[in-house]
Amino acid sequence: MLPRLLLLICAPLCEPTGLLLRVSPYWLVDGSPMTLTCVNQLRQRLPAQPQFRFLKDDRALGLGWDHSSQYQVSAVWSEDSGFYSCEMWTAARRVIKSKSVRIDIQRVPVHNVSLETQPAGGHLAEGQTLVLACLVGGGTGDISFLWYRGALGLNLETKTQRSLSAKFEIPAVRESDSDQYYCAANNGYGPRLSGLVSVTVTVPASRPVLTLQAPGSQALVGDTVELHCEAQTGSPPILYRFYHDGVTLGSSSAPSGGGVSFNLSLTAEHSGNYSCEADNGLGAQRSEVVPLSVTAPKEDRIELTTVVVVEGLFGILGLLTAVLLICCWCKRKIGRPSAKDSVRSPPRPPPRESTYLNTTSLEQRQPIYENVNVGRRDEVYSLAYCMQQEWQPATAERLRTPANGQDPSVIYSGVIKVDITGEDEDYEDAM
Repeated sequence: MLPRLLLLICAPLCEPTGLLLRVSPYWLVDGSPMTLTCVNQLRQRLPAQPQFRFLKDDRALGLGWDHSSQYQVSAVWSEDSGFYSCEMWTAARRVIKSKSVRIDIQRVPVHNVSLETQPAGGHLAEGQTLVLACLVGGGTGDISFLWYRGALGLNLETKTQRSLSAKFEIPAVRESDSDQYYCAANNGYGPRLSGLVSVTVTVPASRPVLTLQAPGSQALVGDTVELHCEAQTGSPPILYRFYHDGVTLGSSSAPSGGGVSFNLSLTAEHSGNYSCEADNGLGAQRSEVVPLSVTAPKEDRIELTTVVVVEGLFGILGLLTAVLLICCWCKRKIGRPSAKDSVRSPPRPPPRESTYLNTTSLEQRQPIYENVNVGRRDEVYSLAYCMQQEWQPATAERLRTPANGQDPSVIYSGVIKVDITGEDEDYEDAM
């Protein structure tokens, strides 16, 4: 009797509970599927059409009671970790419950963290939008993304999301935003850092200012003038160009920013307008025009004035010479007899012998005067010959004999005037 009694008392305690919860797969990580199965371990046969339900931390999953003994989840995450169990409801309205099972869903640590910039390369102009994208090659669960600036790691932003990438934006960058950046990702297994990425923000060169520095108050020929061009703002390097009346004089670069100078040895031709240009690849800017007047030294001015005066005198003399030549030519042309006058003028008469009134010898009748041409109507041209003759004494004696009423010391001869009318008249000239 006693053994049978003990069997009846211990049978309910030693008898299996009847249900067992099985989990598949055994090792679960974030994102993997999970299947829960409720297994009957009762020795007795299950009642017809039993219903099952699955619980997590004593809370029913899904829609509650169901005829299926399996419960499937497409993807589980670390927050799905907990105590799971299952229950069976029989036709006798009896509920049989399995033991609770601890299920831990493991996360995959993040790896291959990198930082990318948009635009690519990290070169931006001031005012553009900078995008810093933090990427991970793998990892599960919620990932915390952090962005840092500089070698000291100044935290700029933190975002937590269930994704493998996140972005941080700076809407309008300034030149002061030029620096090195990096990011970090953490899903519970410690942060993983990206490499450093350099960001360069360039500022267009401002309008430069041109200054001219001469040794004295005036710029003289031979002086050396310094042309200084400088843009107040602008990212280096800056290329400067110098111009004289629009013609390039030279160029110089400022690798670290600031201004540059250009020295010019002055000549008289360097008077004019000067300007400079600044260009750092984001658009060239031209300065205002600065005039420069180069003055010659006093000695040079005197020499220059002398040259100008001499050249002026030579010019005036040349002009006067040309005028005189033209006047002479006109006068000769006016004084020359015309073809009509040449026809009307009598031909040149042959030389005629002068009649000496105070001699009777034919041998002494040598011409002393001769009519050579007839010009105008009231003009007679005569040619006188002075001839040395040997006279005979008798002839001389006769020559000394004066005619009636004539002075013996005067030689008288007759001059013939050819009139344009064709009539000859004799004139007496005293010699």
